[in-house]
Amino acid sequence: MKTLATLIALLISNFFLQAQKEDKGVPITVTVENIKSSEGEILFGLYDQNTFMKTAPIKSKSSKVINGTTQITFTDIPKGIYAISCFHDMNGNHKMDLESNGIPKERYGISNNIKSYGPPQWNDAKFEVEAENLNIKINLRN
Repeated sequence: MKTLATLIALLISNFFLQAQKEDKGVPITVTVENIKSSEGEILFGLYDQNTFMKTAPIKSKSSKVINGTTQITFTDIPKGIYAISCFHDMNGNHKMDLESNGIPKERYGISNNIKSYGPPQWNDAKFEVEAENLNIKINLRN
């Protein structure tokens, strides 16, 4: 009887541990490999549909460039639809510098690596977060 009680206690505790693990969300690891300069840093933003290209990201991170590459991880991301953008902040002013016509002066990238003219679109950049860890590679473009 004691063994049965211990087994039931272990099963219940395992259930609660799994429930807590799901509530936390999953990590999204983002890697950028084609960085031409080690100056400045790469700034990353994680967006949902309501914030994409409109307001500040729901989460942000920055990372130094080492040997032409950088990597960050957004942790505890709940299930949902998201997009990621990043840019190489060469001068450390924490904003994307633009030409007078609106074209970026600094290299940037977007999830799904869609190359289009004009600003990135939500439908091109979005991806789904489910129960598995995500690894995303973003290529910077001019």
